[in-house]
Order: sequence, then structure tokens, then C-alpha cells
Amino acid sequence: MNRVFKALADPTRRRVLQLLRERPLSAGELADHFAVSKPTMSAHFSVLQEAGLIEAEKTGRTILYRLKMSVLEDALMGFAQTLGWKGKAREGARPSAGNAGEKRHEFKRIREEA
Repeated sequence: MNRVFKALADPTRRRVLQLLRERPLSAGELADHFAVSKPTMSAHFSVLQEAGLIEAEKTGRTILYRLKMSVLEDALMGFAQTLGWKGKAREGARPSAGNAGEKRHEFKRIREEA
């Protein structure tokens, strides 16, 4: 969880995640959105990969990055639990089996209750 929050601490990395929510992008496409050097962007990509927030697929000389939303959701759920949220289901709510769609539903419910 610490790696995830370290990755999220930087506004450039948060913006990369926002861009990847729309669709997978190449390193070059992502770098075009920022006024920093390619080595600096590469360092940001490394931090995001180490945190498990993105994955890279290399094809020839092109690297395509994809967002791994489930890792972010797991970290946010874990953080919510450290703040005292017990994760109890509401009356009539279906139990979580742990898949990404149900985690999104549960996280949305937590935000609505806050």
C-alpha cells in the first residue's frame, strides 16, 4: 500500500493514471502531455509499475501502458480500513467475491457513505 501512495503523491503520476483511464497509451503518447524529459517520464512510469498501478507491454520499440485499476481499488479499500471502516455489508447488499467490478461497487458505496 505504501508504494501505491508514494506513486500517487506526485501530480504527474496522477495525471498519467487519469490519461490511462481512457485507454492504453504508448510511452510517447503519454510523454506528449508533459513538458518534461523522456528520462523523467521513464522514471515516473517505473514508480507506477513498481506500485502495480500500470503494466507495460513492449512490442518492438513501442511500450504500451495500461492502467491496473484493481490495485488502486485494493489500496484505497485497505486505507479506508486503517481509518476504521470495517467493510460490513449494508443490509440487503450482496457479499463481495473480490472481483474488480464488485470492488468498484463497494468503493463507490464507501464514498457515498462518507
